[in-house]
Amino acid sequence: MNRILIILIVLSMASCALFTRQETVVSLIDAHNINTTSGTVQGQFTEPSKPAVVVWQDIPYAQPPVGDLRWRAPRALKTPDAVIQTKGNLACVQPASEYGGVSGESVVGDEDCLYLDIRAPDDFATADYPVMFWIHGGGNTTGTKNYYDYSKLIESQKVVVVTINYRLGALGWFTHPAIQNLQAGLDTSSNFGTLDIIQALHWVRDNIDQFGGDANNVTIFGESAGGHNVYSLLASPLGKGLFHKAIAQSGYSISNSLEDAYNYKGANSYVTKGSWQVVEELVGQQQGSSQQSYSPEQLHRLLKNVDPQEFIGLYKKTAKINYIPLTTSDGVVIPKQGLLAALADPLYAKNVPVISGANKDEVTLWLGLHRYFIKTAYPFTKLLPARMTIKNPKLYSFWVRIRSQAWKARGVDEPLNALEKAGYTDLYAYRFDWDDQKSSFFADFPNILGAAHGTDISFVSGDFKYGPITSYIYPEGEARDQMQRTAMNIWGDFAALATPDKSLPFKWQPYNSVDKAYIRLDKDEHLALDFETQTLDSLLARVAADDHATYAEKCIMVWETLINIGDPDIPRYKTWNNSQCQGFDARAVQDKIASDLIQKHGTASVL
Repeated sequence: MNRILIILIVLSMASCALFTRQETVVSLIDAHNINTTSGTVQGQFTEPSKPAVVVWQDIPYAQPPVGDLRWRAPRALKTPDAVIQTKGNLACVQPASEYGGVSGESVVGDEDCLYLDIRAPDDFATADYPVMFWIHGGGNTTGTKNYYDYSKLIESQKVVVVTINYRLGALGWFTHPAIQNLQAGLDTSSNFGTLDIIQALHWVRDNIDQFGGDANNVTIFGESAGGHNVYSLLASPLGKGLFHKAIAQSGYSISNSLEDAYNYKGANSYVTKGSWQVVEELVGQQQGSSQQSYSPEQLHRLLKNVDPQEFIGLYKKTAKINYIPLTTSDGVVIPKQGLLAALADPLYAKNVPVISGANKDEVTLWLGLHRYFIKTAYPFTKLLPARMTIKNPKLYSFWVRIRSQAWKARGVDEPLNALEKAGYTDLYAYRFDWDDQKSSFFADFPNILGAAHGTDISFVSGDFKYGPITSYIYPEGEARDQMQRTAMNIWGDFAALATPDKSLPFKWQPYNSVDKAYIRLDKDEHLALDFETQTLDSLLARVAADDHATYAEKCIMVWETLINIGDPDIPRYKTWNNSQCQGFDARAVQDKIASDLIQKHGTASVL
């Protein structure tokens, strides 16, 4: 595998974990033993080069969701006399990827994964610090709490940071009548992963004071799927009172109906991995029959007992582009009207301050890997990494601009407009622009990657890592230091006082749907207030007017714009620009492009 390009491997909808962190514990102090509702946990100092931070790891916040507790709401864990042991690299069941922090073969992880970590300043025993509750990304199908270390943020801003695991993929979000119809109460939900996050917030409310945290000052924050889950908590009636501020980094607002999540007999052709389709495949593999030949009770037993890794393996991605319904408008956790509509409904309003933002070059993390856009060459020898260049810089730049600006329009502006409609007043928007990377002979990282999806996280955590090319992506120097200082101060001030501009040289004007004020997060000379002029309409008009992209490229670009980040709008795709793409099957063409590249190169990726 190309060492120079290793950075660009990521997981869809994102995100943002490359290597597992191994921490060296140098001292165990009795004073750092904390009694919780889950048991007694031992605090640890990390290695001396780290800030003066204490960490408590692998605290169970719910009963293991195994056996009959699979696809049920998490149950509170009341074991105060237990002694909590560190378990190592815990991860929920997911496809293996060393770049996602979970190495191995095929599908890895364990259903017994509902644990959290806490980090706090070393004077926690006499403190009452703001709490920051981190929700990791990874498309709600991958990721782990173990990857993230916010020690430098904790030292700089004097906050307590909680990082959590939650059920992933179809073990976290699943709709099938053989499950919900035979259960009651919260167990009739489809959003078990969201319920895990809610249960973790309950645990924090009941225990965080022992760790120096203020249970009445909790900020939830997350990136990509984590940002999406922040929106879910804002929309859910079950999230009320559990947090007091929210930050969504590169979030999205997609939700699915119960009908589409089940997708009986493939009624919605856009949904390729509905639960009906997957259970049909499972029953066919195991029994050589159809689920229609089973009673609901028999299917219930089968699903509750199937090997979890085998089950998640049915969802593993192939060259074909699949759509797997996750967050569902189940009427229990997410209101029936859908996530975005619920954000706009005063009935579910939390009336807390909210920051939401996107990155200037979000989609380069995917486009920068794809052989359709990138070519490779070996000018010297294949013993060295391939040299990577953009095939058509004008097309690449235009595609990146349209799709990345559409991410902000659909993932930031639309949710903030909805919250404004629900009565929220303290709303703040940003765009992360920092792209002061270094080029290599082998790759022009600033132009290929830039301010890509997930590159903002390191500036908040202060933990800069992007595999063997970290020095190119986050080169040491004043530009990096300025961006880190700005990001930490904003996140820290917001968590403490709900005033994100306390340390800025200008006032951060709150967002409203008329002015659409936002700040450009960048090094000091480019840090500024701005006002959004692009809308989804204007972006689609720019595609129509473009004279560089081909007919097929325009239709694929519009398709990607309208099916990602927000609820898929296929009718609008079909009527766009006088129905120009009505007869164009964008997904089939994307599959064909990928298949052709795989046949020629062995993979559609540049690696």
